Amino acid sequence: MPFASIRLVTDDVDRLVAFYERVTCEVAERPAPVFAQLGGPRAILAIAGTQTVAMLGGAVTPASNRSVLVEFEVDDVDAEVARLQPDPQDVVLPPSTMPWGNRSALIRDPDGNVVNLFSRPPA
Repeated sequence: MPFASIRLVTDDVDRLVAFYERVTCEVAERPAPVFAQLGGPRAILAIAGTQTVAMLGGAVTPASNRSVLVEFEVDDVDAEVARLQPDPQDVVLPPSTMPWGNRSALIRDPDGNVVNLFSRPPA
């Protein structure tokens, strides 16, 4: 069974799409005003409006994630954080070297989801 995507449900598709377009330097595919997707062969990040899950009776609640990190592997964590210039209130972890060697920075997207920008240690 191939992995298809991770979908973030939001009350403001345009705002969340703009954030992830800035992070990825990609333009999202927008097949409908309430849906967008970014990514490629390894992973897809889908962004959908609440209208797309209305029939689920409240099983999905926007801006309430406390358990999933959206992760992007980058060449230079410090340079990416400098490029994105997140609001200091949105920085969960400034660029840091993890005990296992990864360099990582955690920031929040506009809905409060935690985004991990990381690079692996040199081989």
